[in-house]
Amino acid sequence: MYAVIKTGGKQYKVAPDDIIKVEKLPGEAGDKVKITDVLMVGGDGEPLIGAPLVDGATVTAELVEQTRGNKIIVFKKKRRKNYRRKQGHRQNLSVLRITEIAAGGKKAAAKPAAKAAPKKADAKAEPEKKAEKPAPEKETKAEPKTEAAKPKAAAAEADDLKKITGIGPAIEKKLNALGITTYAQIADFKKADIEEISGEVSFGDDWVKEAKALAKDAAKN
Repeated sequence: MYAVIKTGGKQYKVAPDDIIKVEKLPGEAGDKVKITDVLMVGGDGEPLIGAPLVDGATVTAELVEQTRGNKIIVFKKKRRKNYRRKQGHRQNLSVLRITEIAAGGKKAAAKPAAKAAPKKADAKAEPEKKAEKPAPEKETKAEPKTEAAKPKAAAAEADDLKKITGIGPAIEKKLNALGITTYAQIADFKKADIEEISGEVSFGDDWVKEAKALAKDAAKN
């Protein structure tokens, strides 16, 4: 025979002659301890399951000794505050020897209600799946932003865009990835073009003017 008991906020599966360590209980070595928080009793036949406790079931144990658990270290630290605290802790425990398990009462009649609850939850879950289907349509609308700038890419040789004030190596790579590689492309930019790439690059106010000047110089050379 075995039982599942609750003590000190924890659950233990016990059988006669088992020795367990639990949170400290009042008493001295040799005292008898009765535990009435019995969640389940099993053995011959079907187990008795409480809701939450088994009516009339008790587990009797002998208090072997009062002891303490292994030492643990609690360390606290705060960055840049010069704060460090180190502290040790040993939990007080009681060692019990299980001597008897007494089963009593009948099975709880709360099982049918627990089975009916999942059926309602399943019925509600079906319309939620239908509402999630139109979600992919929103993602397809955001894709054309990067594609709008690519048709403007010219087959001409790439210019050194870093000559424009405010464009560094990182921004130049982003522009090249969008298909913008020449001064002429930037010189021909309009408000609609600037708005299209504003999500990828913060467009400078004087880029168009400088690009026109650089494009003219490149054409002369």
